[in-house]
Amino acid sequence: MRQVLTILLLSVVLFAVQSCFTGIESTPKITASDVKKEKVVITPEQMFLDSVGNEPFGQWSIGKKFYVTDNKINLIFGASAQNGEALEGKSLSYKGMRKVVSVAGEEETELIFASDSGTEYCYRVAASLADLLARKDVEVPFTIEMSLVEDVRDKLMGQSYYLITSVWYDMNDEIAYGRKFIPVKIVGVEPGNHVYPIKLTFVDSAGKQARLFLSVGNGYKSPRSFATLFSFTDPKMRYPDIKADVWDNIIHGRVALDMTRSECRLSLGAPKTVDTRPGYSGVRELWVYENGAYLVFEDGLLRDYRNVNIKRQ
Repeated sequence: MRQVLTILLLSVVLFAVQSCFTGIESTPKITASDVKKEKVVITPEQMFLDSVGNEPFGQWSIGKKFYVTDNKINLIFGASAQNGEALEGKSLSYKGMRKVVSVAGEEETELIFASDSGTEYCYRVAASLADLLARKDVEVPFTIEMSLVEDVRDKLMGQSYYLITSVWYDMNDEIAYGRKFIPVKIVGVEPGNHVYPIKLTFVDSAGKQARLFLSVGNGYKSPRSFATLFSFTDPKMRYPDIKADVWDNIIHGRVALDMTRSECRLSLGAPKTVDTRPGYSGVRELWVYENGAYLVFEDGLLRDYRNVNIKRQ
């Protein structure tokens, strides 16, 4: 009898243990790879200039033009620039290349250019011709390939888009602040500078002309890429609930009492810091911007602001 009771007790314990493990093991183990990630949506604006870039070195032809952005280019020309000219703002023509040998006995390549006056300049690259031909592109410092400018001109010249940045440049290339979320027409595409290779001139509906600098060649992640400057569609369509008078404030970079946090962010951009604390009637937020402007919200609505007035073009 004792033996029977012992067997029954062991059976109950074993069943209980198995039941516990069955319950645990039937629950899938969640790992990082099982977490569903939000799908990143690539917009048409982000892909628009993906096909535009510098020509591969193997496709360079004699006479290919390069715009010079800085007189520092003479530093890369070595001895050939001893009697050289001020080249900034001028163009160089590619004349060919030749193999040379370094002081260490290694093969290098000299790229030969000529200015409009006929002066020749040599840029020595510490790579063999075979290595250069294998590269996606060969960069000549302080220059912009005019073929790149021409490709952008073919795509943008005469086209109309919605401007989504308030950082403009005046016709002297000095930084200015203008309206955003407005339709503009591209009326000029020129070489830019060593940071942003493309300079655009646009005109708004009031006939005001201004400029923007555009980066190309590095995909949609490039700073001041097409997608950070323009939209194909009216941005107002994304915010149908915003009233007309509030949208006019947003276009001009203004704020007004009772605007929401989202509306103020659209108007002024993201603040540098946000300080949240309890207020008399609810949650109070202080938004501080790098230019000294600050906004005070209570329960999500703007109740006070200072130093927001920025002259717009």
